[in-house]
Parts: sequence; structure tokens; C-alpha cells
Amino acid sequence: MTRITNLFYQLPIRWKITLWSSLVLFILFVTYNSIQYYVMRSWMIDQEERNIQDKMNEVQAYLADKPFLVDRTEIIYSSGFLEKVNEANELIRIIDRDGNLVLAVATNLPQELLVTPVESDNLEHVKVSGKHYLIHRQPVITNGFIGYIEIIRDLKNYERLRKLIFLVTWSAGAGAILLSGVGGMLIARKLLKPIAALTDTMKRIKKRGFKERVPQDSNERDEIADISNMFNEMMTDVETSFQKQKQFVEDASHELRTPISILEGHLSMLNRWGKNDPEVLEESLKASQQEVERLKMLVFELLELTRLESDRFEIGDDVISPVPVIEELLKKFTLLHPEFSFEFENRLKDDIKIQMADRHLEQLLIILLDNAVKYSMESRKVEMMAERKADKFIFHIKDYGIGIPKEDLEKIFNRFYRVDKARSREKGGQGLGLSIAKRIVHNYNGLIEADSKEGEWTLIHLQFDIEKHSE
Repeated sequence: MTRITNLFYQLPIRWKITLWSSLVLFILFVTYNSIQYYVMRSWMIDQEERNIQDKMNEVQAYLADKPFLVDRTEIIYSSGFLEKVNEANELIRIIDRDGNLVLAVATNLPQELLVTPVESDNLEHVKVSGKHYLIHRQPVITNGFIGYIEIIRDLKNYERLRKLIFLVTWSAGAGAILLSGVGGMLIARKLLKPIAALTDTMKRIKKRGFKERVPQDSNERDEIADISNMFNEMMTDVETSFQKQKQFVEDASHELRTPISILEGHLSMLNRWGKNDPEVLEESLKASQQEVERLKMLVFELLELTRLESDRFEIGDDVISPVPVIEELLKKFTLLHPEFSFEFENRLKDDIKIQMADRHLEQLLIILLDNAVKYSMESRKVEMMAERKADKFIFHIKDYGIGIPKEDLEKIFNRFYRVDKARSREKGGQGLGLSIAKRIVHNYNGLIEADSKEGEWTLIHLQFDIEKHSE
């Protein structure tokens, strides 16, 4: 080993650069192929998820559009429709609110899936007997039945294609790596000086941080200068990402400290003497469970906000009519909160459309309506209005609750900001809902603003561009 090391040190600099450039190219190929494989896999699984979501929407629409009473018997009679829409290696089943199976249509799926309950309302990937399944569950609410629709799909075709892409990607990468040695010799003749500059910059970055950049000559406009520019731009992106990650960790650490301390206190008390006192034991377990629920919700909202702020957020290409989405969501909220009065005034004179995925609009409205309900006081009324101003779609949500102080209006969209921290904590608020709402709106080039009078009302204002070709 020592002999090989000494031999390497005695090589001419161009050979050293050739070896190093080959190594760098090897790392780049591995990184590129890994990213390429991940992107392709993500795209394929996203297509599967979209398909199962479309199937869910079709089944829900079928049950919701019936003009007559849709009860358990009518749902059982809908098996013919489910058999038509059911595909190979797919299971569609309907269960009641107590988890009892009402109807199931399956093709080529193991029977144990018929009795395996899905505990999440979101898309879920599970492994059963070594096979990969995608499960989607959504509530179904009709004028005679309340329950859930579950669609389970065997992803064996996806798994076959994924393995094939993996094989092709890495086979091509292996061939490219073999050519990198030859390319290294050519690169060494041209990149000696720039590589030295890059190396020095990397050393400075390692020592001083991400603010260091490769020195550039403003008179140079060749490919080498482009490489230096690209490196500097990449480091700017890395620095930005690092700062976001740092802020994320700081915010998360700050918010996690309180529930963890509470859990630690209760567990310590139980360990010392509380486990022998049934009353104390029950109280501590209940408090600990509440803190665990807060932790779970906090982590979920942090991950959702991070996804919205990253490049992984997919802006929907759909052009939708917002009013039907609003009206459909109001029906659900009316069922969930019968003690509230939800008033919707539609001032639109014609059908307008905006560019936005309906699921993102629904997620945005759920956040705003949930806040309106959560922070209402004696008045159980929520007012909404849709109108058009020039080429803008305007939507207002107004509640008559605790209100927001004037000095806090510009801060309510910040992460973890809560006007009334004690009240927010009692109601399970994490201070992330409006941050998520703002990020959704900004991703679609919209505008969200707030106005309020403390102790009386709060008004949220939304604005989106109207699609011209829809008129």
C-alpha cells in the first residue's frame, strides 16, 4: 500500500488530475443516476397515486350524484358499478363508520386484505406477503349512509418497471464510468487551472462556510467561465437550502421542547411514585397522550410546510371553477359543525376559472375554515363571499371570533406564530396552518391578506388570476 501511495505521488500532475477527475466523474455519475432513478420512481408512484385518487373521485361522485336515498342496501346494489370500474389486481370496498364491511369487489388480491383495516385517510403504501400495495381511504357521506371507501391496488407492474429502470440506469452508469478515464485525460489538459481554483474554493468553503465563491474574470466568456458561474450558482442554492434547513431545525427544536419536557415530567413522576396512585396514573397517561398527539400533528405540519417550500411541490396544471369546490367543502363543514352557520355569497355573474389543483384549493380552504371555527366565540357564524375584480378572482372568509391585534396582522403567516398561545395550545394549534396556506397561495402566484378587529372579527382575503382562455 505504501508503494502504491509513493508511486501516485511521483506521477505527473496531469495524471493526478486524470485520476482525480475520473473519481469525480464517478461520483457525479453515481449521484446523477441515483437522482434519475429516484425521480423516475417518484413519477411512477405519483401516477399510481393519481390513478387511485381519480378512481376514488369517480366512486364518490357515483354515490353522491344519486337523487334518491342512498343507504346500506343501495350501496350493496352498486356492486355492478364497482365491478365495471374495478381493474385487475385491485380491490374496492365500502365499510360503515364502525368498520364493518358493507361491500367489496376484488380481483386477484389476497383475502387477508379484506380484513385489514386502513387507519389513515391518506394514501398509504403497505407490504403484505412481500407484495407492494397502495391503499386509499376517503369518507363517503350520503343522505342515508356514512362510512368509508377503500381502494387497494397491487403495484406489481410498478415494481417490475422500477426494477427494469434500476437495471438500465445503473448499466448505463457503469458504461459511462468506464469512459470517464479516457475523458479525464482530455479534461486534465483544459481544466488544470479552473480545477485548482475550484479546489481552493472548496477548501475555503470547508473552512469558512458556504459564502465563499470561485474568483472570476469578467472578461472571460468561455465554457470554463460558465463552469465557474454554475458552481457559484449551485453554492448559492446550497447556502439557501442550508439556511432553510437550519431555520427548520431551530423552529422545530423550539416547538418540540415544551411537549417533550411535559412528557419527561409525567414519566419521571410516574417512575417515582405516581404509578402506585391510580388517579395520578390516569391523569398522567391522559396528559402524556395529549402531548403525543400534539407532537404528531406538529411533525406532520412541519413536513407539509417543508414540502411546500421545496421543489417537490407540484403545481397543478388544472384549470378549475373555484365555486363548486367551495360549495362542496361547505357541505362537509356543515355536517362536521352543525352548530355553525356557514353563509356563502356568490357575486360572480359568470363561471370563471383559475389555474389551481382542486385538492390544493380544498386544502387551503380547510385551513382557513378550520381557523374560523376554532377561534369563534359566542357568534357561530362564518361568512364567505366570492367576486370578480377586473381579471382577479376574490374570495373572503370572515369569522366573528377573538380577532387579531393590529400589530400582529403581518406576523400571523410566520411559522409557529400564534396570537393567543394559551388558547391555541388548548385547541391543538401549532402555528403552522396559515404558513402552509400562504405557501400554497404564493406557489400559485396568488395573494393572501388578513384584516381584523380584536375581539370582534377576522377577515381573510384571497386573490388569484382568472384564466383568460376560460372566458
